[in-house]
Amino acid sequence: MIRVLIADDHGIVRSGLTMLIDRQVDMAVAAEAKDGLEAVERALADGPDVAVLDVSMPRMTGLQAARQIRSHNEDIQVLMLSMHEDDGYFFDALEAGASGYVSKRGADSDLIDAIRTVADGRTFLSSRTQGALMRQWLEDGRTEPRDELTPRELEVVKLIAEAHTNRQIAEALGLSEKTVESHRGNVLAKLGMRDRVELVRYAIRRGLVEP
Repeated sequence: MIRVLIADDHGIVRSGLTMLIDRQVDMAVAAEAKDGLEAVERALADGPDVAVLDVSMPRMTGLQAARQIRSHNEDIQVLMLSMHEDDGYFFDALEAGASGYVSKRGADSDLIDAIRTVADGRTFLSSRTQGALMRQWLEDGRTEPRDELTPRELEVVKLIAEAHTNRQIAEALGLSEKTVESHRGNVLAKLGMRDRVELVRYAIRRGLVEP
């Protein structure tokens, strides 16, 4: 059973999302919060599998709450929910530690799949987001980055893009956390990148991330 935290400052939105989630046989709403600060408190107290956070909330934004939650408990996967459909928000969400981003306009069709996806440790990309990323890539005239990543480094990149922690990657690949961190540093240096957000973009282009 996937336990879900719903955080939104509009009661009617929380009620609608709760009804939608509770209709699923494999998930249930474990807690609700009306602002970002309460979302952090409830997440750390109740330990849900997935925290669904509205981007814009009082006292603490959803992005700030995501950072707080992930810094204290990396086992909680975060899914951002927003009325904004600007693709830039998607990368802001990833940078904050979220594993997915769902537009409220598409919540009826995307939210349940998104919750299952991030609960499974993968990054959720809606069809709209995938299309926008591909259009941006083609419009920018980007070619596939030239790199010399080893098969092991590609495995590490994939797991990083899927929001796994260093400890989880180490367990999955039979490595030490120190070795995983070393691979991460080598990959960033080889690709000339700085952070996880850029690695996620790279993983999307290379087809390493399965939506």
